Amino acid sequence: MLSKLNAKKDQKGFTLIELMIVIAIIGILAAIAIPQFSAYRKRAYNTSANADAKNFYTAAQVYFTDNPAGTASLDDLVAYGYVQGDSITAVVSTGTASGLTLTTTHAAGDTTFSVDENGKITK
Repeated sequence: MLSKLNAKKDQKGFTLIELMIVIAIIGILAAIAIPQFSAYRKRAYNTSANADAKNFYTAAQVYFTDNPAGTASLDDLVAYGYVQGDSITAVVSTGTASGLTLTTTHAAGDTTFSVDENGKITK
């Protein structure tokens, strides 16, 4: 009987305290990483809206090359190559070549991007 008790002491493994310390460290790392991940995602959504604004402006320039006196709408710009990204809201506020104003926003982002007739993108 005594030999059976001694055999258990020779077994190797982790103690409960060691496992609890590892779990606490993982919890601390997760508490640091999750807010950073959320910030990275929001920044990616805003970058997507910015890229859509550039594509929006490019399609508008192609449209006004073919229709210098025309008034562009979202449907016109889609016909001229603008492909709206997922969850992007795109609006043509002023659709003339001399007074063009386009805006894009991602549904999960926090920034609206506006493009003027010179291609300048502002937040």
